[in-house]
Amino acid sequence: QVQLVESGGGSVQAGGSLRLSCAASGDTRNTGYMGWVRQAPGKEREGVAVIVRISSITLYADSVKGRFTISQDNAKNTLYLQMNTLKPEDTAMYYCAAARAGYVMGRLLSSPALFEYWGQGTQVTVSS
Repeated sequence: QVQLVESGGGSVQAGGSLRLSCAASGDTRNTGYMGWVRQAPGKEREGVAVIVRISSITLYADSVKGRFTISQDNAKNTLYLQMNTLKPEDTAMYYCAAARAGYVMGRLLSSPALFEYWGQGTQVTVSS
């Protein structure tokens, strides 16, 4: 089992920045990918970014490309999401998620339900 705990959410004005963190614990050796998934009220979950744990190769949703950066510190078992130039449409609950190895990255991004482990979420609110 893997436990994930997010932090760093909050309220910010459009154009501002936030940095989310996700502390992972438990049997993290079995996770091949980690990612960030968001869900706005009344909308489906949306994959935001995915990172390969062993290589740090990344993949982003088009909606955040160039504004968000996913990174990791494997020594600390911590995942990050740096969010810049935030827009009101970025308002959502942001979840940290992890998946075992063997997936295609794009599949995880387009079908975030494939992630096997989830944090409790942290709210990000962007006002105009």
